[in-house]
Amino acid sequence: MRDPLSILIDAFTAFLFGKVETTRLPVRTSTGQAQAVYLPTAAPGLGDSGVIIGREVYSGKGYIYDPFQLYGQQLPAPHWLVLGESGNGKSALEKTYVLRQLRFRDRQVVVLDAQGEDGAGEWNLIAQQLGITPIRLDPTAALDMGIRLNPLDPAITTTGQLALLRTIIEVAMGHGLDERSGFALKVAHVYVNETIVDRQPVLTDIVDQLRHPEPESAEAMNVALDDVRAWGLDVALVLDRLVDGDLRGMFDGPTTVGIDLDAPLTVFDLSHIDRNSIAMPILMAIVGVWLEHTWIRPDRKKRIFLVEEAWHIINSPFVAQLFQRLLKFGRRLGLSFVAVVHHLSDVVDGAAAKEAAAILKMASTRTIYAQKADEARATGRVLGLPRWAQEIIPTLTPGIAVWDVNGNVQVVKHLVTESERPLVFTDRAMTESSVEPDPEFEEVSAEMRAAELEAEERTAYMEQQIKAAEAESTVA
Repeated sequence: MRDPLSILIDAFTAFLFGKVETTRLPVRTSTGQAQAVYLPTAAPGLGDSGVIIGREVYSGKGYIYDPFQLYGQQLPAPHWLVLGESGNGKSALEKTYVLRQLRFRDRQVVVLDAQGEDGAGEWNLIAQQLGITPIRLDPTAALDMGIRLNPLDPAITTTGQLALLRTIIEVAMGHGLDERSGFALKVAHVYVNETIVDRQPVLTDIVDQLRHPEPESAEAMNVALDDVRAWGLDVALVLDRLVDGDLRGMFDGPTTVGIDLDAPLTVFDLSHIDRNSIAMPILMAIVGVWLEHTWIRPDRKKRIFLVEEAWHIINSPFVAQLFQRLLKFGRRLGLSFVAVVHHLSDVVDGAAAKEAAAILKMASTRTIYAQKADEARATGRVLGLPRWAQEIIPTLTPGIAVWDVNGNVQVVKHLVTESERPLVFTDRAMTESSVEPDPEFEEVSAEMRAAELEAEERTAYMEQQIKAAEAESTVA
């Protein structure tokens, strides 16, 4: 029986606020029956088509991801940004992802490998396993029959060649070409392509023509020949670096015979290039345009372009603009661009902040490994991550990352199979891939079998409890 004070309080509350909400009677049940009544729930996955990444941490479900399967319905763009401190598993994720994608027959992958030591990039083992020779761009070996990529290769359209030449010069100079320098370059390029027909035109031909322009070039614009020569002098000096400077040998000759862009995997080994020099963005520009005009084709193949140390691209305004165009163009032809960056601050606070924001906006998939608390908060604000994700990023252990797939945010544990382990975890001391595998890593197939068994046992147990509860209610 209720006490008078409680009755008085309820009456006064009803007078002020209206009818009091009906009190719900408690449900008495056992813990076994509660498991059947209140079923466990988990966030929905991304479907069952694609490659296995690992397991969602909180539910234990298998986590499957494929930008080509998700594009158009769950993804507005198939591009992917991977972030995180060294030693937390970015390298392992990239390598296993590529190996698993290559199991599909209609996949092709190009990797710009900017890390490595002992004379080879860190993708060298995977390339060897697949019977592929990396395209090793090395200034010290270029003069001794090393690999060459020709910016004036006939496989590139004349428009693409001129755009590439302008980008190389603008990256090296740190500013855009003025109208007069651009005119001198255009005239030299047209003359070289029209007069050299018995071989591949090369950069030396452009430099020579800039230094010694034809009278017809001056007459066409009604200017003095000396003026045209003066307009092209700075351009000639920049290109001369690729011909007779510290980058000589890699771009000043015909493209090396035997480079197979139809192979399932193509690795450009840039590990011999100083990552902090102007050579790296120049290389990125040349490789990017070269791929755009020779690799990406409307043949219904799905292509993945993975770039290590991608801040070298996004941090240069001219190279970033080039890759921004490549991303827009490639999206229509089945291209997924994967950019690997250590810190988001490397690009959003750089010289190409505007271009970086545009490229980041195109990346509908973002994977973030462990970062320091301040960096995690800054990353979360830029990427629009929920508060709980920002708070958990500094606590993540190696191999575990926050995945944001167009707003579907989950915490995923990456899994490595026994066959992949020797290719993913190398012994090189100076790369993040030298980190020992997380002892919690288990073989994917074993993990999935265990998950299936657990689900079957849980379902059977629930069915038993439901039957028991039905029997009790019938007796009652």
